[in-house]
Amino acid sequence: MSDHVARPVPMTPPVETAVDTPLVVVTVGTDHHRFDRLVRWMDHWYSRQPGEVRVVAQTGTAQQSRVFWCEPYPAPADLEEAVGAATAVVSHGGPATIMGVRSLGLMPIVVARDSRLDEHVDDHQQRFARWLASRGEIALATTEAELCGRLDAAIADPTTYRLTSTEGDPTAHTVERFGLLVDELLERRR
Repeated sequence: MSDHVARPVPMTPPVETAVDTPLVVVTVGTDHHRFDRLVRWMDHWYSRQPGEVRVVAQTGTAQQSRVFWCEPYPAPADLEEAVGAATAVVSHGGPATIMGVRSLGLMPIVVARDSRLDEHVDDHQQRFARWLASRGEIALATTEAELCGRLDAAIADPTTYRLTSTEGDPTAHTVERFGLLVDELLERRR
């Protein structure tokens, strides 16, 4: 357990949701281990997108980008608003972050932290991300080239990582399935 305390900071500038330029949101989570690799990969990709895309990032203890807007710990409501307006979200492999992004209607592009690079204490994010990817619930990027390709696809077609209403909300899926089972049982009784 870390003694690090994440203090929410309002996003300045706020994310303008009415702008037509595609928005990519990056979140590394709140773990005290640095996740410089993800910020560096995003720097490289963004540098090849002059004026064509906006990137905002929650960077925690990672290095700050010199080419796109970063905040170590934005206020949760601001980050959620940004995710809601995003064309794509790039996240670490934390379960809460992944499910939060999905609940807002997007399939996250996940770059899992790697303990061999001192990005975490173990490789639970690696295992969890591979498992979710095998189920089609995330778009896993294990290399910089994969990340760039996934981001390019999202910018080319903004619906690439949009979920249907039931895909993003596990409760809605459960309710829908329950309704079908009840209908089936009632049909059998007739």
